[in-house]
Amino acid sequence: MSLFRKLFGSKSVHSGKELKSDDRGKYMPEVKLPIDERFTINFKANGGKFLYCENLNEVYTNLNHIIDENNWEEEQVLLLDDNLQDKFKNSDLLPTRKISEATFFLTTCENLIANDGSLLISSKQIFEKKLPELPFNFIVFATTSQIVENIGEGLRGIKSKNRQKIPTNITTIKHFKSGDEKDFLSYGSSAKNLYLLLFEDL
Repeated sequence: MSLFRKLFGSKSVHSGKELKSDDRGKYMPEVKLPIDERFTINFKANGGKFLYCENLNEVYTNLNHIIDENNWEEEQVLLLDDNLQDKFKNSDLLPTRKISEATFFLTTCENLIANDGSLLISSKQIFEKKLPELPFNFIVFATTSQIVENIGEGLRGIKSKNRQKIPTNITTIKHFKSGDEKDFLSYGSSAKNLYLLLFEDL
């Protein structure tokens, strides 16, 4: 038996147990959740609908579920991104480039912001359009590698990826509620009915 065990006795039964948050001292730092978990919690709190996809087949399946759920089978989709149009060419979408003809908007984003659950977008996705001009219904295709801590980190990422020409019209979408005019938190911003197809690429 070791000298320390003789002097201090055997190890406490409780010492191997994990401390619950109630047992932590009030001056101990908060346990920080992983960045992807923080994003999903804040995104849902903003009213967003989140669909996690492990592969592209799940992305296509979930997209079809969204369309079925909303009865958009005969409705046109605003598709401004040629790469995205190519990615979803085998889906039963009716693409248009005219906002007035579209019921929903299928797009990507620059980044997903963990600390407030918002989406950072730019002229690469919406060109020079303003958010209120775009359809109320959004479906955003994004990847887990696009999750960043905060807007500052997202802006730095945009700058480093586009050294030749930095995109313009950079904005965030944060309110995904039903567009209730009485919701003072979304006052002055354009609330959207937003679905996120999050593809695991890490």
